[in-house]
Amino acid sequence: MSHITHNEPHKELLMATAITTLIALAGLYIPVVGLLVSVFVPLPILFYRSRLGRPRGVLILIAVTLIVASAMRWRSMTSAVYFFELGLIGLILSEMFEMDLSLEKTVVVTTGIVLGTGAVILALYGLVSAESIWDQISNYLHGNLELALSIYREMDVSEEKIGILAQSMEGILYVMLRIMPAIVIVSTLLVVWSNLLLARPLLKSGKLFCPDFGALNKWKAPEPLVWLVILSGILVLLPHKGFKLFGVNGLIIMMTIYFFQGIAIVSFYFEKKQFPKILRGILYGLIAIQQFVLLLVIAAGFFDVWIDFRRMKKGVDDKNESDTQRDY
Repeated sequence: MSHITHNEPHKELLMATAITTLIALAGLYIPVVGLLVSVFVPLPILFYRSRLGRPRGVLILIAVTLIVASAMRWRSMTSAVYFFELGLIGLILSEMFEMDLSLEKTVVVTTGIVLGTGAVILALYGLVSAESIWDQISNYLHGNLELALSIYREMDVSEEKIGILAQSMEGILYVMLRIMPAIVIVSTLLVVWSNLLLARPLLKSGKLFCPDFGALNKWKAPEPLVWLVILSGILVLLPHKGFKLFGVNGLIIMMTIYFFQGIAIVSFYFEKKQFPKILRGILYGLIAIQQFVLLLVIAAGFFDVWIDFRRMKKGVDDKNESDTQRDY
């Protein structure tokens, strides 16, 4: 696939590196909000990889990773890998777009490559480092929990609540370490999905190719995934701790997939009922901050397999019946 030719590619290369680096540094140094900002690290790399070509896209990723690692004075391998992986998402997504794969393949392949690359990097680092990967991750999480405590203190949260949180830190750390596989997979899926959604209008505005995935608010998960939910639920009920942890991790991942389907249902009815954009934004925000509403969205996505909230099966059945009548 051909790329648009530009007279000053070096300026665009510097611009892309600067934008991506600023987003990454904001994610690194701004408490709490920075974590949300870092989600957008893949977007400029995706855009400029599509605009300037693969070699320059790789160069942007390497440059940003080195700058961010230098800013941290090479102290945290975990953080360096984190930002490299974010940039890699943009690079791989652009490759998947060029291959014009289906939506499911684009998300799954991108997620798989990024997770595989991260695992290899951390494994290699573990071989040459005196500190194990497990200790690196544990220290990283502990540091973030300590940061959360300091932020609560600055927000004038009562000492009683801070004391309860401080006493619970070891328990929180214990749980987080054991559901870390699910946390990593889910966070990668969310970043891939978010950047895929944001990339579509961005690429179109730059007159760059973007696959036609169709109406995303009609997306639904493959029906056989229901069996993975059932299997994970059974594993949670087993007395063996290893099986139980495997089941919990599986359920967290599957809940995320059905959240995507649930949010597609919500978007479908927002569009069908022509909700104003401001109201949509408020309701999406409510889903994000209210756990009960979030669980309702996940449940809607899961039970859509049988209930078919958007009546899409009826449309397919009517079409098939019409085609059959024409054949006769």
